[in-house]
Amino acid sequence: MKRTLFIALLVCKGAICFGQDNPNKQAVIQSVERQEEALIDMSDKIWALAEVAFQESGSAELLADYAEANGFKVERGVAEMPTGFVAEFGEGRPIIGILGEFDALPGLSQDISPEKTPIEEGGAGHGCGHNLFGAGSLGAAVAIKELIASGDLSGTIRFYGTPAEEKYFGKLFMARAGMFDDLDVCLDWHPSSRIEADVQSSLALVDFIVEFRGQAAHAAGDPWNGRSAADAMELMSAGINAYREHIRPSVRIHTHMQQAGDVVNVVPDYARMWVRVRDSKREGMVAVWERVQEIARGAAIMADVEYEISLVSGLHEVLPNRTGGAVMHANLETLGPIEYNEAEAAFGRGIQRSTGKPLVGIDGSIQPFKETRENPGGGSTDVGDVSWLVPEIRLRVTTAPKDTPWHSWAVVACGGMSIGHKGLTYAAKALAMTMVDLYQSPELVEEIQAEFKERKGDYEYEAILPEGPPPVGN
Repeated sequence: MKRTLFIALLVCKGAICFGQDNPNKQAVIQSVERQEEALIDMSDKIWALAEVAFQESGSAELLADYAEANGFKVERGVAEMPTGFVAEFGEGRPIIGILGEFDALPGLSQDISPEKTPIEEGGAGHGCGHNLFGAGSLGAAVAIKELIASGDLSGTIRFYGTPAEEKYFGKLFMARAGMFDDLDVCLDWHPSSRIEADVQSSLALVDFIVEFRGQAAHAAGDPWNGRSAADAMELMSAGINAYREHIRPSVRIHTHMQQAGDVVNVVPDYARMWVRVRDSKREGMVAVWERVQEIARGAAIMADVEYEISLVSGLHEVLPNRTGGAVMHANLETLGPIEYNEAEAAFGRGIQRSTGKPLVGIDGSIQPFKETRENPGGGSTDVGDVSWLVPEIRLRVTTAPKDTPWHSWAVVACGGMSIGHKGLTYAAKALAMTMVDLYQSPELVEEIQAEFKERKGDYEYEAILPEGPPPVGN
């Protein structure tokens, strides 16, 4: 009851000490507007580079150089990741962190066009808008740095350049290295088709590789001398598909058959499958993970082959924070909606036409502050692991039309033009305004941390990672 009342008071104060009359908030808005051209230029260069997991050398350099040029102390190559870095300014508490991503997705190369038009067939593209994510977060960090430098705020601002979110989950390696342990609060945002303070969770997941090894033989001459690894993989796939009827609706199981022999006239002695298990809660995910491993064992027995299971990595679900979300929502209400011109609206309708969606345009309105659902569905993110170490305040901002398929060429197209650019600058302002609230109110930080501790309970975070360094060369 106390926390609900506290959140309500924060929202009610949105137009007074938490809102537009706050000179520090006016200052960060002006800072983002001064930076706007540079932030868009940096985002567009990252968009054009379109570098995938652990190959983001040019993208990381652009962001780290910008931070350094703006007075941050930058540490590069952190947590054994050449493209990971941390930029910091200030001293003392509170220590507020902000996350920035910048990796692209394979196979999504796309020109700035409302129709599918690859720049390079098979090339990569920013189908999740991470070119906007990193630049927007860094713009917010610079705006706060300027207020710390002028003495209007006190404390430490820390920007995390986090690589490989789409495949190898770079934040896990930062978490294992203890790089979030001293933060008071952390913030992030993500490109979206709507604007809202994000107080929903995500799906926990685990990735693992199953390898089967049998005996090669001539497929016609003496197949009785062969033991087929491909048979085992097919049996495992059949076992998973039978299991799907008996799992909870919140569970997802994905498989990718990566190798199953090289030619048709040889009984294959090697097969390899990549498996991903998800659930809305870590405990449920672990139970299904254990069962799928038993299915692999059974498949190996039936095919009379050997098998090996190797953990790739896994993610925790996001631990929401409604206290921080309410503050973010108040700042969104202060900023108001994003407005689009007719050319942008027409581009958005073109995207919807090309992807078979209703021609309803772009939604730049502020969504209501929603209740936190028990099983929200959706995807997974390594921000989830950060949220079990430090309270996380999350934001979604419109960078593409309504109903746009994510992880698609359509998101790439919008992320390289003004629809995405407007979302970038809007996110930077909202993040910076919310950080102003945190620096100005120790009581607010305490309330956010109290909710974090209550939701986390007695769980001791442990990363779902194999031993050894990040798979940078893979």
